[in-house]
Amino acid sequence: MAILLALLGAPCLLFLGVGLWVIGSHFFTVDIPVAIGHPVKLWVLNCGFRLLVAWGLILEKLRICSMPQFIQFVQDLLPFSKDPDVVVTDLRYGTVPVKLYQPRRTSRRLRPGILLFHGGGTILGSFRLYHKICCCLCKESDSVVLIIGYRLAPQHRFPSAVRDCLVATIHFLKSLDMYGVDPARVVVCGDSVGGGAAVTVCQKCMARSDLPKIRAQILVYATLQVLDYQLPSFQQNKNVPLLSLDFAFLCMHYYLDISPQWKSAILKGAHLPAHLWEKYRKWLSPENIPERFKKTSYPPVARAPLNEAAYLETDLLLDLLHSPMLAEDEVVSRLPEACIVSCEYDLLRDNSLLYKKRLEDLGVPVTWHHMEDGFHGVLNTFGMGCFQVPCATRILKAMVQFIEGL
Repeated sequence: MAILLALLGAPCLLFLGVGLWVIGSHFFTVDIPVAIGHPVKLWVLNCGFRLLVAWGLILEKLRICSMPQFIQFVQDLLPFSKDPDVVVTDLRYGTVPVKLYQPRRTSRRLRPGILLFHGGGTILGSFRLYHKICCCLCKESDSVVLIIGYRLAPQHRFPSAVRDCLVATIHFLKSLDMYGVDPARVVVCGDSVGGGAAVTVCQKCMARSDLPKIRAQILVYATLQVLDYQLPSFQQNKNVPLLSLDFAFLCMHYYLDISPQWKSAILKGAHLPAHLWEKYRKWLSPENIPERFKKTSYPPVARAPLNEAAYLETDLLLDLLHSPMLAEDEVVSRLPEACIVSCEYDLLRDNSLLYKKRLEDLGVPVTWHHMEDGFHGVLNTFGMGCFQVPCATRILKAMVQFIEGL
């Protein structure tokens, strides 16, 4: 009997211990600015997320499953509520699963089409996590929404995710008549790494004469480059949930298969030779960021000398499929107009600011919304009941208004 109690008690003690460790470390390592507006909600959400990550890493050490697989499993347990005003259809474009959202009411005219690429650092994200967001976009903008279930790391590494997005986009663009979509109003949309995929898809599709032209791009705190980690937002918001600098590197490790041992070299800028830093300086320089975003905790850092081994083993960071902001001016200048949403307390904030300036300098129209109380991942609180924050609703409203104006 004592042995049985011990066997039952050990997992309980382990679970309790991990929970206490996560909560305790949360107080000392996480930065939740009061200006966010709902710090308690974010604190609870981040504690839950970090607990999942901690348990996932334990299971990974035990070789039961990887950390991302564990969180993917938990995501798939989320409830999937039906919306009476939206018709949802599960489809498959070749081997790529997609989910189609169409307004139930009929329309005499063709509707806009929205291709949605979800975020999650290429290791997280699911149909269930984005279901209510898709329903809202579908109803409020009277659009046909297609969300792509691209393959996730670490089971499928770079460039599987962006290839799946491109395959699904091409299939959708060739099937617009089937879904009642106006070929002159097709929009690509994505948050976080999904925003980067949206830009990459635009770059790949714009030169194809056999496809309808993409009308616009909607980018919500998008991942547009993974090269420079010395930008102001990377220093100011490195410990702000839900995307810390450590977790960003963890995602990069799983997807790009870059060893964690190069983290220090990358942070110091030692992973690129001087001539490449000079090449990209005109696009990535902090000088292109408005001064008001540099006022807090931004000590400029001198780049370390080149680490040749780091350069050779991290060259995927230069790939345009993962860093579309590095594309040449000739490519970027031909992109469609953009709606860019940035958040003040976001590790990736400066990606949006730099991309906005670059598009404007090249004559591409930009609609910009900056959420002063926003943080990375805030959009995913939409539909989460008591954990939903007003910022998520404002972002969706901005997206809908942009689509209606096309």
